Amino acid sequence: MLREIRPAIVLLLVLTAITGLAYPLAMTAIAGAIFPSQAKGSLIEKDGKVIGSALIGQEFKDDKYFHSRLSATLAPDPNDSTKTVSSPYNAANSGGSNLGTTSKALADRLKEDVDKLKAENPNAAVPVDLVTTSASGLDPDISPEAAQFQVPRVAKARNLPDEQVRQIVAANTQGRMIGLLGEPRVNVLVLNLALDRAAAK
Repeated sequence: MLREIRPAIVLLLVLTAITGLAYPLAMTAIAGAIFPSQAKGSLIEKDGKVIGSALIGQEFKDDKYFHSRLSATLAPDPNDSTKTVSSPYNAANSGGSNLGTTSKALADRLKEDVDKLKAENPNAAVPVDLVTTSASGLDPDISPEAAQFQVPRVAKARNLPDEQVRQIVAANTQGRMIGLLGEPRVNVLVLNLALDRAAAK
């Protein structure tokens, strides 16, 4: 019986060492050498401190900043563990709202958000990604149209010319991956940092 069990145990140990130890360590080392920023989580620093990741959205409420796409992520209510509360961009609990097209709560929320944005910029159509949440609730990007829509508010709050803010948006707009995949996008955290740098000059 030991003759039959021994090869199985040896094979288990060898495969565990290869696939559970050697392979992950090798891939981590290769990723760190070829893509150092991405391997560390695409972290963004300001004044030597990590302030976020280019992969996870953040909530910006101040008028002088571009606002991110809405997030429907939740977290346990600190006062009642049987309930949840809104916790935008909660990476520990990513997900959408699961509200369907016939949901009255969704329709009411959309109408309220659209009305608010139309009051902010009455001369432009409201981009859909400014009033809808992403499937993950963590989307760090908005469309170039969503960024351009916010230019008048941001420029006014910072006392900057609209054209200067539009140029900052254009400079921070990423195209399709290899010219084919995805859609043009603007990373909100990166854009807001560029805006802070421009305003400091």
